Amino acid sequence: MSPMMRVERALLLTGTVLLGTYLSVAVHSVVSAHLATWQFEETTQTGRRAVVTAEESPSFSRWADSRVAAYKKSLLEWATPAMALLRIERLGLRVPVFAGTDELVLNRGAGWIVGTAKPGDRGNVGIAGHRDGFFRLLEDLQSGDRVELATPSATLTFAVDAIAIVDPSDVYVLGPAPTPSLTLVTCYPFYFVGSAPRRFVVHASIVETVDRTANALSAAAVVGRSLED
Repeated sequence: MSPMMRVERALLLTGTVLLGTYLSVAVHSVVSAHLATWQFEETTQTGRRAVVTAEESPSFSRWADSRVAAYKKSLLEWATPAMALLRIERLGLRVPVFAGTDELVLNRGAGWIVGTAKPGDRGNVGIAGHRDGFFRLLEDLQSGDRVELATPSATLTFAVDAIAIVDPSDVYVLGPAPTPSLTLVTCYPFYFVGSAPRRFVVHASIVETVDRTANALSAAAVVGRSLED
């Protein structure tokens, strides 16, 4: 075999390997982008979590370019299941919620603020998100809007009752509450260049809780009685 043919074969092999690597990363990105959301798509009658066959990717139309790049990169680095799914249907917002608020978490989705009530528990649940990513849509939020927080066992619906702009030191907004409530936090102003100096805070109070575990047990009991009859 001539030296030229050896070089051509080496180049062909290298190109094949690179193409395979690219396709593998691309497929992994698409699958990872939807996995956390799929885990919280539930059937309406039985309370079981159902894996859906199609799910839209986030709309990046109002995201900062740097945040889009960080989000896509996080898909390759993050495999921990989400602890909840946050939905605001009027805004078209659907974002997985992970534990913690470090940069990787907030690039991947929204972050549960450690020290506040956990999603599904009684008390004030604090959730943070980036103002130039998922939580940019919060600028269009209005009093009375419904916010859903789905956990593996229940779906809680909250109604927005207060929107405030505070200083970062005003941590009282995350204080405990006697009844289930939800506090969403992001930086403000939304289009500020650099480190934003203030915080945009949304408070919502519980209006409905759907216990899917109870629904599933009830459905199983009905099926059991039917079989006995």
